[in-house]
Amino acid sequence: MYSFPRSVQALLVLGTLFASEALPVAAQTCGASGVAVQVLGSGGPEMQDKRASTSYLIWENGKARVMVDAGGGSALRFGESGAQMSQVDVFLFSHFHVDHSGDFPALIFSSWFEDRKRPLTVYGPQGNQYMPSTTEFVQDLFSEPHGAWRYLSDLVEPGTEDSYQLQPHNVEAASTPVLVFRNADMALYAVSVIHGVFPTLAWRVEMGGKRIVFSGDTNGEGDGLTQLASNADLFIAHNAVPEGATGVERRLHMPPSVIGTTAANAHVKQLVLSHRMLRTLGKESETQAEIRRRYAGPISFANDLDCFPVK
Repeated sequence: MYSFPRSVQALLVLGTLFASEALPVAAQTCGASGVAVQVLGSGGPEMQDKRASTSYLIWENGKARVMVDAGGGSALRFGESGAQMSQVDVFLFSHFHVDHSGDFPALIFSSWFEDRKRPLTVYGPQGNQYMPSTTEFVQDLFSEPHGAWRYLSDLVEPGTEDSYQLQPHNVEAASTPVLVFRNADMALYAVSVIHGVFPTLAWRVEMGGKRIVFSGDTNGEGDGLTQLASNADLFIAHNAVPEGATGVERRLHMPPSVIGTTAANAHVKQLVLSHRMLRTLGKESETQAEIRRRYAGPISFANDLDCFPVK
């Protein structure tokens, strides 16, 4: 009988035990050539709409390169997409509400069974009294002695360049965009956005000559998001509240008029609306009309597993 220690050997034993239960994976159809964004989760925290919570995957020439957020249900959608965690270069978090982070442990555990051989860099916001920082979030999940899944503590212990380790980093973002990372293949920029009292980032990923911007959850105040989204080839904005929203809803999220104004002022080439909650589902005509008063470019409403080539 196995005692399930924290070692890689124990995980490989588990992989052998479960291999016979494996199900076929759907063929990958997004991003076979060029750059594309696949929406893994187009919903919010509600279960009634049968959507996975917020999560996105950036493909380049058939390879899953960047993942943004990991809300509930996104691990299943990730498997359905045909992606492999062993290929993902970097993981980005906007913030740590459950509907943006709940499936992260499932995705990380699944990657053990793909025999990943290199570190996975994780970028996300700093913490405050309401939310952990990115380093705290990862440590709270996997580190000894109190991590929720501390039997996977090998993930956060110092390793070698050719071993699988999580490498979390807190991003010191400001109200104007900052460069977080750059190499020969991609550049990552972040800006701090307002989402109530919760530390939250919007992200821009530059890859293959394309600019992709994720608004994250924000009420749209300030010019930072517009600066980040300037001349974006694809802008993914969160359609979590209808026009006329007030109170807490409005303090947390931007209504269609603000989405349209941001997209227009930033001169984005294509707008995708995601994080679609029950209070906005069924109001697509009104939402589009409100945005159209300000923004004339293409508008799409995202559903789970939708693929958007970046042109």
